[in-house]
Amino acid sequence: MAKPRVSLTALTMAALMLASCGGGGGSTAGSGPVTVTPTPSPTPTPTASCGLSAQQAFAKSVIDEWYLFPNDVATNVNPASYSTVQDYIDALVAPARAQSKDRYFTYVTSIAEEEAYYSSGSSAGFGVRLTYDPSTQRVIIAEAYEGAPALAAGIDRGTQILAIGTSAANLRSVADIVASEGTAGITNALGPSDPGVTRLLRISDAGGTRDVSVTKADYNIDPVSDRYGAKVITEGGQSYGYINLRTFISSADDQLKDAFLNFRNQGITNVVVDLRYNGGGLVATAELFGDLLGRNRAASDVFSRTSFRASKSANDETHNFTPTAQSIAPTRIAFIGTGSTASASELVINGMLPWLGTNMTLVGSNTYGKPVGQIALDKSECDERMRVIAFSTGNASGPSDYFTGLAPKIANSCAAADDLDYPLGDVREASVRAAIDFLSGQSCTARIADASTGASAQAGRTRVTVEPEMLVPEKPRAAQRELPGLF
Repeated sequence: MAKPRVSLTALTMAALMLASCGGGGGSTAGSGPVTVTPTPSPTPTPTASCGLSAQQAFAKSVIDEWYLFPNDVATNVNPASYSTVQDYIDALVAPARAQSKDRYFTYVTSIAEEEAYYSSGSSAGFGVRLTYDPSTQRVIIAEAYEGAPALAAGIDRGTQILAIGTSAANLRSVADIVASEGTAGITNALGPSDPGVTRLLRISDAGGTRDVSVTKADYNIDPVSDRYGAKVITEGGQSYGYINLRTFISSADDQLKDAFLNFRNQGITNVVVDLRYNGGGLVATAELFGDLLGRNRAASDVFSRTSFRASKSANDETHNFTPTAQSIAPTRIAFIGTGSTASASELVINGMLPWLGTNMTLVGSNTYGKPVGQIALDKSECDERMRVIAFSTGNASGPSDYFTGLAPKIANSCAAADDLDYPLGDVREASVRAAIDFLSGQSCTARIADASTGASAQAGRTRVTVEPEMLVPEKPRAAQRELPGLF
């Protein structure tokens, strides 16, 4: 079987709406997708080699050869009992899922769609991240992307969607939609992720309530926002670096280097790393992030470890810090995270923990909890990519097991709200404020005490809090796996 592409990707799946996340990436066996495809190609017409049974056989062969937990694969699964490849895969890995080792991380996706995303952030839609608060039944924009239709229509962070329709005649309130169809009704009402799909949205923001017509279009996600993605915050005679990475894709690499070079030139050693909505991405970009934070690390210092099952241990790899011309030597780091912070994002946080200890903190809420990653193996004639959990990640201290999130590993973690009333990167925003306070030497008033506020509770299909969640469709696209809440 061909050598795989390695990635870190989490998946929120099926009729479950929750704040979770993903991440794909390149590591030991490659650096992620290499073919640039601007838009997904049509799904091929099934042939003898591309029929359901052939696809099921391909999925089974990948699991048999590469699955990280070979002893947790069901052995009595009849492929003829399943009408889709994904349903068959879910049945095979059900024992691992029951132990929260594989929370819908093993799946099939489109090769063309995924490579278009990982190369440039290519996606189609309104270009917003949506949150839903079950206690108030409110849909609020968490983030809006530059160059996408929603922001061009005046919809930005903090905007509330009150009603959805295709015209003024059939606008339905969010409350009515949820009452009759549940939260899946919201994603259905927003329509398919195809260019040209138009919806009329009744919105409310600081400018009042109004109806806005927005048409979905193709756009590229800028991984580091030109508005707030990288900046220097000066306060009390001190300067702090702020970097907000939306997703780990290859187009982020030069942007990260530019941001850290600016920090280095200004002598900044205290940094806020905002990963609150970052579901992961390319391992190679995560390793670069670690290198940019490792100016004072020796060549023998370990940033991350990648470990496969025993039969594939030849693929194991250790990434030592490799400082670049742009790297800084951090004194203190405040990572901002939420339940949407996962995978490659967690790899970066975990990789820095042995080297900074109490001089770093996690601000916000507990992370998703995904110390494992996928490889990608393709059945190209079907435009089918098999993503299978194949390796675990660790740091300089050894293997990592943060399936319940990283907060329990960080003793001085600091609870803070994701304050949608203020822009990202604004010192008035609750999580940024708490992060700057930590960097300035102030103590935290509240810890992230409950690890179950991350994805551990989600694995059981329940939530222990009523905090706003990212809306996730039943069948997320590649971009939606990495950016939960994306529409």
